[in-house]
Amino acid sequence: MARVYNFSAGPSVLPESVLRRAAEEMMDYQGSGQSVMEMSHRSKTYDAIIKECEALLREVMNIPDNYKVLFLQGGASSQFAMIPLNLMTGSGKADFIITGQWANKAYQEASRYGETKVIASSKDKTFSYIPAWDEADFTKDADYFHICMNNTIYGTKFTKLPETGDVPLIADVSSCILSEPIDVSRFGMLYAGAQKNMGPAGLTVVIVREDLIGEPQASTPTMFKYSIHADNDSMYNTPPCYSIYVCKMVLEWIRDEIGGLDKMKEINEKKAALLYNFLDSSKLFRGTVEKKDRSLMNIPFVTGNEELDAKFVKEAAAAGFVNLKGHRSVGGMRASIYNAMPIEGVEKLVEFMKAFEAANA
Repeated sequence: MARVYNFSAGPSVLPESVLRRAAEEMMDYQGSGQSVMEMSHRSKTYDAIIKECEALLREVMNIPDNYKVLFLQGGASSQFAMIPLNLMTGSGKADFIITGQWANKAYQEASRYGETKVIASSKDKTFSYIPAWDEADFTKDADYFHICMNNTIYGTKFTKLPETGDVPLIADVSSCILSEPIDVSRFGMLYAGAQKNMGPAGLTVVIVREDLIGEPQASTPTMFKYSIHADNDSMYNTPPCYSIYVCKMVLEWIRDEIGGLDKMKEINEKKAALLYNFLDSSKLFRGTVEKKDRSLMNIPFVTGNEELDAKFVKEAAAAGFVNLKGHRSVGGMRASIYNAMPIEGVEKLVEFMKAFEAANA
């Protein structure tokens, strides 16, 4: 069976070389006589895997030494509670820019644990742009300032960061991590679900500045304490072993086959330009995001006719372009072109869209 071009927003496409290697090692990982999926997380063999994964992430992302890398579970959504429980311990205040569903969920969850403030929002236009903000509105003594850097559902991306001064900036980078270089030192904390650019679902990565790891709110469950996971090198309980193993191979792929994050960004910009340039010239399709805020990873588009949208999604799937249906809150279509989507996949999608337009415009 031929592989399809998978444009899913997550879980998403993985590099074929990583999948082949995982398949080859499924029954016997490096002579151990067992799969990583079944080996003890306390074994020396697995200890080497998780340590190498962290070292690779630090190398690829150039993570400063004063940041802890935590391999957790519960998805990025669990961080919506873990962040205020662990960090909303000074003034009990936090600021938010609302650019979509996930940013709003982080705001709503934090509102259960302290005083929250919306600095700016793009809800008025279905989150189709990144809103402007006024630094005069920032809470000077906030414990943190939260953004979602790339908005998976709506296809927007922060191209500049708010200047928060001494207030730690925290970003959900689930759908853009490893897609381009990022200056980790600009942030107090970054967090991401792995199932878009890092590996399979089940792993959540937290990169947090050490000085922010302190005594959490008194009611914080043990498993929700950053200090517990930091003190135990992400091994307080059984970690998501197989997801970490695949993440390690993805990081090796970025470093050794792609050539690092600068090269990864170059490839991603080329892929995005192919699709955006077609959308901008198309007589049938149009993008839904303001040009200045367009994501490199998630590209939503519509025809303007719901029946035609549905026809496109159906015919595209039959032609081998799957998971193009847009999120229910936006409608239309969405092509998620994460790191592992080859340029060829975007080229062929554009060819199909041109043919569909010729037949239906």
